[in-house]
Amino acid sequence: MLAPDVVLVSDGGGVKQAALRPIIGAQRVVGMFVHGLPKIEGALTGEHTVVNGNPALVMRLDGKIDGVLAVRVEDARITGLYYVRNPEKLTRIASETPLTLG
Repeated sequence: MLAPDVVLVSDGGGVKQAALRPIIGAQRVVGMFVHGLPKIEGALTGEHTVVNGNPALVMRLDGKIDGVLAVRVEDARITGLYYVRNPEKLTRIASETPLTLG
């Protein structure tokens, strides 16, 4: 599902931990998740959303928004992952109320 040359870019804004450089390649991206996720203390969950017309996950750590992981898909493969953890860039996500059909 990941393109061989997938790129993961993260933004912690100097406040939250994030990769300082893009992570390039499927093996490196998978390795980051395999080795990085077990180090997280707390319950990490994701809920589907759409950001700029692309699929994304709002990531919550112990129920609080920790970041947004946006996904770029081309030809049925994930070619880009953008993980925004910068609190200044998450203010709009935190204040939006999801629409539901009643």
